[in-house]
Parts: sequence; C-alpha cells; structure tokens
Amino acid sequence: MANTPAKKSRNRKNKKPARRGWRAVFGGPSFFSNLVTTIIVFLLLMSVYSLIAGLSAPSNAIPLSAVASDVEAGKVSSIVVNGDALTLTYTDGTTKTSQKDPSAGLAETLVTYGVTPAELSKVALTVEGQSGLEFWFVTLGPFLIPLVFIGIFFWILLRQVRGAGMQAFSFGQSKARVIDPADTTQRVTFQDVAGTREAKEELMEIVDFLKQPKKFLDIGARIPKGIILMGAPGTGKTLLARAVAGEAGVPFFSISGSEFVEMFVGVGASRVRDLFQTAKKAAPAIIFVDEIDAVGRVRGTGMGGGNDEREQTLNQILVEMDGFEPAEKVVVMAATNRPDVLDSALLRPGRFDRRVTIDLPDRRDREAILEIHARKKPLGPDVDLAVIAERTPGFSGAELNSLMNEGAILAARESRTEVTQYDLIRSIEKVMLGPERKSHLLSPKEKKLTAYHEAGHALVSSVLPHADPVHKISIISRGRAAGYTLKLPFDDRKMQSRKQFLDDIAATLGGYVAEELLFDDVSTGPSNDLAVITAIARDMVIRYGMSEKLGPIAFGERQLGSEPYSERIAAEIDAEVTRIVEEAKARAQQVIGEHRGALDAIAKELIEKETIERADFEKILIANGITPKKKEEDLSASGGLAETVA
Repeated sequence: MANTPAKKSRNRKNKKPARRGWRAVFGGPSFFSNLVTTIIVFLLLMSVYSLIAGLSAPSNAIPLSAVASDVEAGKVSSIVVNGDALTLTYTDGTTKTSQKDPSAGLAETLVTYGVTPAELSKVALTVEGQSGLEFWFVTLGPFLIPLVFIGIFFWILLRQVRGAGMQAFSFGQSKARVIDPADTTQRVTFQDVAGTREAKEELMEIVDFLKQPKKFLDIGARIPKGIILMGAPGTGKTLLARAVAGEAGVPFFSISGSEFVEMFVGVGASRVRDLFQTAKKAAPAIIFVDEIDAVGRVRGTGMGGGNDEREQTLNQILVEMDGFEPAEKVVVMAATNRPDVLDSALLRPGRFDRRVTIDLPDRRDREAILEIHARKKPLGPDVDLAVIAERTPGFSGAELNSLMNEGAILAARESRTEVTQYDLIRSIEKVMLGPERKSHLLSPKEKKLTAYHEAGHALVSSVLPHADPVHKISIISRGRAAGYTLKLPFDDRKMQSRKQFLDDIAATLGGYVAEELLFDDVSTGPSNDLAVITAIARDMVIRYGMSEKLGPIAFGERQLGSEPYSERIAAEIDAEVTRIVEEAKARAQQVIGEHRGALDAIAKELIEKETIERADFEKILIANGITPKKKEEDLSASGGLAETVA
C-alpha cells in the first residue's frame, strides 16, 4: 500500500512526455494554426488569380461571324493578330476584340465566312508574335501556381517539425542569463554597493584569484570553489555577486534555483551539466545560483519518491562542484535567506565552503546606500540623508531604494523638479505602513478612540526607561492601520535585553489599557498589538531563556509530528507567557494612571491636528512634568517599532 502513490506518480510522469512528444512532432497548436493560415492564403490567392483572369478577358469581344460581316461591310480598317487574339480597329475609331480558330489562319477563316480576297485586301493585317515567357506563363500558370503553394506549405511544415525537434533537444540546456564583462551598461562594481564592508573584504580574495590565479596556485593555496551569501531579503546578495564579476572582469552566469526544476525527471540535472560546461569554456567565470534553497534542501525527507527531480538536481550540483580543478578558474556563488534548510553536503569544505553573511545595514551604511540611490535624483537644498538614515533602522537596501523612489514619485506628482526632505520623510512612512487613506474617514467616536489608543502607546513608551523614544504620532489611516506611533532608537543595536523586551510589551499594551480605562471597553483596534506582544513573550520563554521559572532553556517550536517538550512543559510555557503579559499590562496601567493629564493632552492634540511630530510631542511631555528622552541618556537604544491600530 505504501508504494501505490509512487507508482501512480510514475505513471503520470510517463504519460505526460507522450503527449509532449505528439506535440513535438506536429508542433502543437502552432502547427494547426499554420495549416489553416496556409490554406486560407492559398484560397485567397487563387480567388485573386481568377479575378484577375476574369478582368483580363475583354468585355467588348465579338464572335468571328461578326468580324466577317464587319469586314464585308468595310467597317474594319485594321486587324492586329497576337496569337489567337484579334484586335479590330474600326473606321469610326472604336476597338473590339475577338478570338480566331487556333487550327487555321485568320485569312482562311474569314474566307470560309464569305469574305472575298478583295474585301480582305482593304483591311490592314498585322501579326504580333507572343513572347515565350508570356506564352509559358499563360499556358502553365494555372498548373504551376497551385504546385508552388503546396511546396511552400510543406516547407513550412518541415520547418515546424524541425524546430520542435530542436526544442526537444535543447530542453535540457541551461537557461542562465549571461552578463558580459564588456557590457558597461550592466556592469556593477563594489563602488555601486554601499555598506557590507566585511562581506566585500571576504569577496576581494575571489576577485584577486580570478584576476591573478597564478599567485595563489604557485604558493599552494586553493581558492574556495563555492561562496554562499546568506542574509535577509533585500540586503543585496545578488548585487554583491554581480559586483564580484564586475570587479574581476569575468562573465557572470546567473540562474535561479527554481529554473532547474521541471516536471520531467533528469531535466534539472541536464541543465546543471550544461551550465557548468558552458562556464568552464568561458573561464575565468562566475556561476551564480539565486535562491539555491529551491533545490538545495535537505535530502531524504521522503517527498517526491525515488525519482525526486529536486534531489537529482542537487546531486548533480554536488558532483559538478567535486569535479572542479583549481586551474579551471570557475567560482560558484549562491544566495539564500534560508541557510537552515540547506543540505549539509552542500555546505561541506570543497563545495560551498565559504559562507558570507550580509546583515541589515547600520546607520552609516544606510546613509551610504541612500547616497547611491540619490545619484540620479535632483535633491533640494534641505535634504539631509543622515537624518533619513537615522529614521530608518531595520531598513534593507531594497527598502532604502524604494524609499528614494517613492520620494521622487511624490515630488513628480506635485509637479516639482526637486526632491525635498519632506518627500523623503513621507516616503519612510509609506514604505513602512503603506499610503495614506484619506478617504477612510473616522466617526467622531472612532477618532477619539484612536487618538487615546495612540496616546497610550506614546505615553507609556516615553515614561518607561528602556523603551524607544517617540518620533511621531498620527491618527491618519495608512495601509491597514487607522493610526500609528512611530518609535525609533537613537542608535542601531544588534541585541535586545530582557528589560527592553518587557518595556516594549508594556508600551505596546498602552493603547489597549488606554481604551479600557477611558471607555470601560476594548475594541478590535489592538488586535495587531496583542499578536505582537504574544509572539515576543513566547520567544522570551522558549527561544531566549528569559523566563524566571523555566530558566535558560531553549524549547523550540511544537510542530506537526515534532514534540520537543511534554504537555506539562507546554502548560508551564503558556502560564509564563500569560504572566509576562499581565505584568506588562499592570505596568502600563500604572503609568497611564499616574500621568492621566498627559494622556488627555496628547489625545486632545491628536484630535485637533491628527499628527504630532517629535518636537511638539516633547513640549506636551515637559508641560506635564515628564522629561523627554535624550540620546546621551538613552543607554538602552533598541530597534525601532511602529505600533499600529487596525
């Protein structure tokens, strides 16, 4: 019974190539469309030929008996004989045509009709010889034209079948895109890649090897055969690989991991062989496989049966990389944001033995990336990219590119020729949360509810010592959020402490507590907040070992078929998550209760202006006896978090 699905799968695979082969012979739908087109064109041309032949037949033709009568009456002044065709010119200047008997001469025919030689002598007879080409065309045209079109039809048919056959032979060839080093329009160098300083230092060795391999080989050094780039989406893995090829001045063969996989077993392996053979002929060269986790996942999972195309493709990649010799000067680069799912054989020394991690850019790197994307954009005199870099913690290179592009779009929509600082500030929020929904009008009650919700977030975050400072509060709808509180750190940070997690949870619950306190009820607005804090609290317990009761133990996630801990431990984890959230809620209630005047002032300002920037917000805090956070005092700067209310 266990083998039945595999057999069915193989039967289906065997049937599909048969249908494919039928289409390969006849060209599929294109063959029949060509057949119908040829028949229609043939019929149209024959109709045109018949029409032309009909039009060429004179409409004023008369029989020979009438010709004889007109000659006897002396009405005809001249007759021109052209083959069997007669052209008669009358004394009054009119012209008529006729046809003579092909088996007899004109004079003999007219005498037969009773014309005397004396009457015939009064008519000027002229005989014109028909050209050989015209004669043969008129004679053989009706037979040759159909044969010519039949020949053209069979020629098209043979081309179709031959093309399908060639396509079948090329089915296993790689579909890699090649960037020639001489193509300056597509060439990328390290100057076009900002940030990633450590990654570029690692890859400079590859550039040196491709430029001067003899220097490494003479000393007995073996350059890594494979380099795998690991990092979050949008961090510039593909761009960095192209920059290595651009710096070294070598061909760049780029292909996605999903392009190896087809429904037919063996196609992916064939494409791998073809790709590596092509790269070896063009050596020195770089092969780049993007999203290699599409074919490089751990083998032996039982998915796909014995003829799993993905596993065969991976096996062929492993074989090809083992077959590399140091003198072949071909380097394989790959990119993935899922290194945890890759097969161990792919990462062992001798294959992808060098791993380069590309992190999200820090503030200085973000500023350099913004400068690169601002090269072709006219910036206004008030633009300060350092401020934009400070307000975009956690942004990837792709998001920074989108930010600059959105800023240019906003300026163009308002018919301005320069991008201003205000355009870039607005584009930050657009990239993070989505465009403004000005048509989404809130009722007075909903507006007040949203204002107090966001005021609760901002107040708790400003009072708690380990929460991030507030930069902006708004109750203007963006994306799926009815309002948002933008909290940004003064400095970038790679790690987060337990106290910072707890303050973040309390600040996130500030909106929930404000609604509950003011309206004695809660709405669906905090739904996203509750999902965020629950995930943070659970990670604190099962991933980071921050539970006082369970201690420094990483439990892992419970999945279908995988139970890393017992039901008793699961209940204790749930209890710890609940305790963390309840304690954070109590802290938020304490802050809002102690600073109720500040909460009302912030909410009132939001209802009137809809948006409060950092400077105005700090004035409200100072007026209510709360000291705003300053950079030198914020010793626990953390990653930015924008609280939203649906």
